[in-house]
Parts: sequence; structure tokens; C-alpha cells
Amino acid sequence: LGGNGIFTSSLKNTMVLWIIGFIPQIIVSLLLAVWFTDIRLKLKAQGFFKTVIYLPNVIMASALSLLFYSLFAQDGAMYTIIKSITGNPDSWVNMVGGSRVIVGLINFMMWYGNTTILLMAAIMGIDTSLYESAQIDGANPTETFWQITIPLIKPILAYVLVTSMIGGLQMYDVPYLIGGKTGGAKGVLMTLVSQIQQGKTTAVGYVAALSVLVFIVSAILGFITLKLMEDDTVKTRYKKKKKARA
Repeated sequence: LGGNGIFTSSLKNTMVLWIIGFIPQIIVSLLLAVWFTDIRLKLKAQGFFKTVIYLPNVIMASALSLLFYSLFAQDGAMYTIIKSITGNPDSWVNMVGGSRVIVGLINFMMWYGNTTILLMAAIMGIDTSLYESAQIDGANPTETFWQITIPLIKPILAYVLVTSMIGGLQMYDVPYLIGGKTGGAKGVLMTLVSQIQQGKTTAVGYVAALSVLVFIVSAILGFITLKLMEDDTVKTRYKKKKKARA
């Protein structure tokens, strides 16, 4: 089970699937959070749109996976459309890139609503006088976003990144339902947890070691991420307090 570089390939598959889903998730969530909290836009029916974008988060992963599988599998609606456009008779479910995109799209749909709500809460906690001062000083929306919004929501961004990364390392249900026990085309949907599930009755020692490795990797990546995303203002205040006490 664990030979021939299977652990390395499974770790690579897990990280690739997570990145494919997380990058569009954080970009779309940031855009939606900024739009919904921008007073100048005066968006109508905000409550309706917030409910709509959060709805996929309450749907079971298995239900979404089966829906997308039926759409992209042989003779599915999306398969027919893609085949008519490209002329390729292969379904995305049986393709390396296609199956990865499907899993990434499902993970994106499931979690971008939750991420949007978290980022909105963070942005709404920023003192509005900072934005007013920036406008008086002539800052445009882009400068305001990068110089005020992003630095002040760093703690929430770090939380979103770490929790998403840990969830990505534990990914199992969606890749399994799309790719099956073999991990789809060339095993590209075989994740770390898929290995653990397959070997829990036949290779208990290997599975136990793999579980510990997943925990260690999660802890290391989480620690590095938190350090990189650490709020500079908090560090500065701590240093000032330390100097005052000395």
C-alpha cells in the first residue's frame, strides 16, 4: 500500500486538489465580501444573495458530488455540451485535468459562502473613519483595499487559510465519489485520507504512521501560515509594551 512513492503522489494530489478549489474560493469570497460591505454601492436584496451563496455549504458533499458526476459522466448534460464544442469523446470524469477541476469546483462551491461570511464580518469590524480619511487623502478603492482592508483582516485571512488547508489535507469524500477506489484517471484523485481508508483493515501499521504524518504536516503548515500572516500591528504593540515594562 505505501510503496513505490504512493505517499508522495497522494500528498501531491491532495495539495493540488486543495489549491484548485481554494484559489478561486478566496478570490471570489474577497470580492463578494468587499461588495456587500461597501456602503457606496448600495446593493439591494443583500439578504437574499447572502442566503443563496451560503446554501451550497449546507448541502451534503455526497449530494453535490453525485450531481456533478451525473453531469460530467458519459451521456451527462455537461458531457454532451463539452463534446459538441470540443469534439472530445472522453468525459471529464475520466480525464486527469477534468476530474481535478470537478473536485476543485465542488470544494469551491461548498465553502466560498462560508468564507465570504467570515470575511464580511472581519471587514465590518474595521473602523469606517479609516476609509473616510483615506477618501479625503485621495486614495482610490484599489489602494484602500490593499492598504487598509487586507492588513486589518489578516487574522481572519490566516484563520481561513489554516482551516481550509487542514480541511484540504483531510479531503476524502468528494475525490472518492468522483474517482472511486482507484483515484480516477492515473490515480490523480487518490488523497492521503483515501489511503488511510483503504488500508485501515489490511495495513494498520502503515495507516497509523500515515495518520501521524498528516497531523504533523497539518501542524507545520498551520504554524508557518500563522507566522507569515501574523498581524504587524499586534507585534508592534507587544514590542512597545515590552519596552515600557523594561
